[in-house]
Amino acid sequence: MMTRRVLPLCFMVITAAFAALSLSSALSAQTATQCGDASWYAIRNTTASGEMMNPDALTAAHRTLPFGTMVNVLNRDNGEELTLRINDRGPFISGRIIDVSRAAANQLGFRTAGVADVCLTIMS
Repeated sequence: MMTRRVLPLCFMVITAAFAALSLSSALSAQTATQCGDASWYAIRNTTASGEMMNPDALTAAHRTLPFGTMVNVLNRDNGEELTLRINDRGPFISGRIIDVSRAAANQLGFRTAGVADVCLTIMS
C-alpha cells in the first residue's frame, strides 16, 4: 500500500517564491546588456557543450549564459555587430566578458588586434 505524503505549507510557499524569483531573473536576463572586453580563440577541441570548436562558425564562449543562447555583440570601437550562439565556457582572463570564434572576430573587425571593447545583448 502506498501512502501519500503531504508537504508542509511553508515548503510550498518557499518553493513558489523561488519559482517566481527564477522566472523574474529569466525575464530580466532576456533584456540584459553586458559591456567589456572580448577576445577570440580558434583551437580545434571539444567545447564545454560537447560540440567540436569550429573556428569558422559564428559561436562564442561565455562564463554563465546557457548553451544555445543567442547574443548580439557590438564592437564599440567600429560599430560592427554580429549575432553569435553560446556553445562554450570562458573567457578565463580577468576583465574579458566573451570569447568569440575566429570568424566572429573577423566579422567584428578585431582579429588582428586580438581584443575589442564590446557590448553584448541577449537575443534569446
